[in-house]
Amino acid sequence: MKIIINSSLMVPIYEQIVDQIKLLIRNGELKANDNLPSVRTLSKELKISALTVKKAYDNLESEGFTTTVHGKGTYVSAINTELLLEEQKKEVETSLEMAIQKGRSYGISDEDIRSLFELILEG
Repeated sequence: MKIIINSSLMVPIYEQIVDQIKLLIRNGELKANDNLPSVRTLSKELKISALTVKKAYDNLESEGFTTTVHGKGTYVSAINTELLLEEQKKEVETSLEMAIQKGRSYGISDEDIRSLFELILEG
């Protein structure tokens, strides 16, 4: 399992871990009953605090993506990938709404916002 942490992002590290594990599940790289690395192993691999990894794993478990068996590890739960995709689309929609509101508050026209969006999509 490959997780990349970007310290320059404004996104907390535990959220980066959660998002990347959800993506691995959605892409089928992690399947139901796959064992995640232990908290200690992943924290050493990523060179971050074990508490950060624990927080990420706790979030995944509370959202139903994983199950932890004490003494055995953390496992991927059986997930409806369509439901996961919908959740992720909602998050993107929320971010886009916030960006539009911010643009409007700066006095940028809807047409200019659309143009910016098109430019960003073209990458």
